[in-house]
Amino acid sequence: MRCRLAAFLCAALLPLGAQTASPDAALKQVEGLRWELDSLRKAADDQLWFQRLSDVAVVDKVTYTGPPNPKGEETYGIKNERHPLKIQQYVFLPRKAEKGRKLPLIVLPHGGVHADFTTYHAHIVREMVARGYAVIAPDYRGSTGYGRGFYEAIDYGGLEIGDVVAGRDWAVEHLPVDPARCAIVGWSHGGLIALMAVFDHPGKFAACYAGVPVSDLITRLGYLGSDYVAEFSATYHLGKEPKDAVDEYRRRSPVWNVHKLRTPLLVHTTTNDRDVNVVEVEQLITALKAAGKPFEHRIYQDAPGGHSFNRIDTTLAQESRKEIYAFLEKHLK
Repeated sequence: MRCRLAAFLCAALLPLGAQTASPDAALKQVEGLRWELDSLRKAADDQLWFQRLSDVAVVDKVTYTGPPNPKGEETYGIKNERHPLKIQQYVFLPRKAEKGRKLPLIVLPHGGVHADFTTYHAHIVREMVARGYAVIAPDYRGSTGYGRGFYEAIDYGGLEIGDVVAGRDWAVEHLPVDPARCAIVGWSHGGLIALMAVFDHPGKFAACYAGVPVSDLITRLGYLGSDYVAEFSATYHLGKEPKDAVDEYRRRSPVWNVHKLRTPLLVHTTTNDRDVNVVEVEQLITALKAAGKPFEHRIYQDAPGGHSFNRIDTTLAQESRKEIYAFLEKHLK
């Protein structure tokens, strides 16, 4: 059935000369179309950033390097460790910034196991820029829109953290930002990245906000089912299910790393989250308390919007984000 569908799609979408392809070749051609369409979607959304924020921000997209991709193929005798992976990153600088003044920085990693930074975040970036923050948003390895090789370089909870921290370091070197006033803000899987970044690099961040954060991959893969497990255990990802790699999944999960917290932290969640179940975040909160770590948190009761409750445009969402900004201002001076 799958082969017949692929052949039909190829017949409809591919040039006439390609319509006589075998079923296997047709599958490859359809798969190729997937990556091409993904790149086109990304390019279109990139243009929206300039349209929606250029009045308040200087918008740019830059390329820097993160850790090498250990899954890459050695070419011309050049081993992977000699070839850092290229990462693209959005940059937003407030137009009204005083020249010569160092700005506080917010690092904003996107969520999703395979996703990317899109204009879904435009209103949040606008708010941050209006408050005088420089904002950077890295599309770390595994993000969509950059082709199959980048997609399959995913190493969630591992080398993505290095990509995001390298983005922060690039900003400190190349932008008018204050290295002592850098914060990291993330929701969902971006919350996991934010937490792991401050756990492993406490000297590089003055504050951390984690909204509805993925907190324990073992618990999460247990309640989300076989499709989610298959995504993480794919040969190009972790390669093993949690039952076969418990220590590795723990290493990548915030709840098992709370003892390393040295950074001011605010955590938000809601009891009606249908993506990151509140149980996960409650485990994080309990572990932080058990470790004697000072932090702030709030569990909203059935907040409208569920998983996205304070990223949308309701009054409650706006009030919740004000709490985030007050927290950041307190620690970034």
